[in-house]
Amino acid sequence: MTGPQVPAAGPPGAPFDASAAVRELADRAALGDLVRAYASGCDRRDPAAVTATFTEDGRLAKCADPSGTGPATVEWRGRPAIAGVIAGLDRYAVTTHFLGQQAVAVDGDRATGETYCMAHHHYVHDGAWFDRVMAIRYFDHYRRAGGRWLIEDRRLVVDWVAYRPVGDPAMAPPWSVEQDAASRRPIP
Repeated sequence: MTGPQVPAAGPPGAPFDASAAVRELADRAALGDLVRAYASGCDRRDPAAVTATFTEDGRLAKCADPSGTGPATVEWRGRPAIAGVIAGLDRYAVTTHFLGQQAVAVDGDRATGETYCMAHHHYVHDGAWFDRVMAIRYFDHYRRAGGRWLIEDRRLVVDWVAYRPVGDPAMAPPWSVEQDAASRRPIP
């Protein structure tokens, strides 16, 4: 992925093709919805929702190479294997995958993309809350099948990881106790 592409602009001086531009914008919107569905499924601990974003023989791989082009350090092929990995998120009390920019290149029924993500993973260690923050980039190959876009290959690159303590509820200001009560999770 070399960066954002200009939708259906064509070469300089070429007539503007409005229908091609609308198709490409619709594809870009659908690809954005697809990566958001993956993140939402992860955060809701819904392996079926996550695997529904992949082709039947899709691949999820973790890569050490920052370009996302090197060999996978670990990989899972097919929906059942991917579902097993997603089920592993249950070790965290809560996760939030916050998606950033996405650059895609559409070529008919195939597309490639790079999506940035800040993933927060809350857990308890020695009686205290922590947040495992991961700066992730997803390098994807997409395929349109049955009229909808699916992930054919997702290479996950972790740029950095930080382990951060989460504030002790005992240190919260008095005015926040009632406001935060519904969102606070007890230490397991």
